[in-house]
Amino acid sequence: MMRFSMLGSGSRGNATLVEVEHTRLLIDCGFGLREAERRLARLGVPPESLAAILVTHEHDDHRGGVGRLAARHALPVWATAGTFAAWPDAPAAALRQLIDPHRKFAVGALQVEPLVVPHDAREACQFVISDGAFRLGVLSDAGHVTALMRERLSACDALLLEFNHDPQMLADGPYPPALKRRVGGDYGHLSNAQATQLLGTIDCSRLRHLVPIHLSEVNNTPARALTAAAAALGCAPGWLGCAQQDDGLAWRELRG
Repeated sequence: MMRFSMLGSGSRGNATLVEVEHTRLLIDCGFGLREAERRLARLGVPPESLAAILVTHEHDDHRGGVGRLAARHALPVWATAGTFAAWPDAPAAALRQLIDPHRKFAVGALQVEPLVVPHDAREACQFVISDGAFRLGVLSDAGHVTALMRERLSACDALLLEFNHDPQMLADGPYPPALKRRVGGDYGHLSNAQATQLLGTIDCSRLRHLVPIHLSEVNNTPARALTAAAAALGCAPGWLGCAQQDDGLAWRELRG
C-alpha cells in the first residue's frame, strides 16, 4: 500500500507526504518549523520518522521551512545543484543530497523520478514516486505543458496536479500587470485550461486519484478547478477534491 497527503497547498506554503512500508518522504516544506511540526502531528507523523525531504525549487513557499526542520531532526535534503545554489539559507553540507534531474534515485522503499519543469526558478523539478506497484505524480509550478510531462505522468495511479488559476479571473483580478504576466507566462503556473489539456493528452486509464493543487486564493476557486478537472476526466466533480491551503489533504491510499 502507498498513501499520500498534503500539509497544505497554495502560495502561502506547500508540503506533500508520501509513505510506503517504513519509508516516509516529505516533498517541500513552505511552513515555519512550529507550523510544519503542527501539521505533521495533525497527520500522525513524527518529524523524526521522515526518511528525507525532497525540494522542488528554491521559492519560499516550497523550501522556506526545510532548513530548520532538517536541522532539528537530522533529515537528508534532496535538491538539484541549481536549487541549492539559489537557496540563501540552504541546509548544512552534511545534510545535502544532490538530485540529477535526469536520473532516478531511491530513498528507502521508494523510487523517485525527477521531472524537469518550466518555471522561473534556477533548476526546478517535480517528481513521480513509485513503490514498484503504484505511481504517484506530483506536478505544480510549471508555466506550460511539455512533452516530458506527458510522457512521465502517463499511467499514474494518482496525480497531484496544479490548477493554479482561471485565466479570466487572473486578467480581471487585483494583481499588478507584471505579476499577472509572470503567473500566466510560460515560466509561471498552470491554469485550469492547461491542466485539463495535459489530462487530455496522457494515459489516465490507471488513475484512481486526481487532486487539483496549488490553487490561487485570488485567481481561482475550488469549484472552477473541480469543474474543469471533472470535464477532462468525464466524471462528476464530487469524485474529486482539491488540496487546501489551510487544511491540506487528508491521507489517501493506493491499494492492490
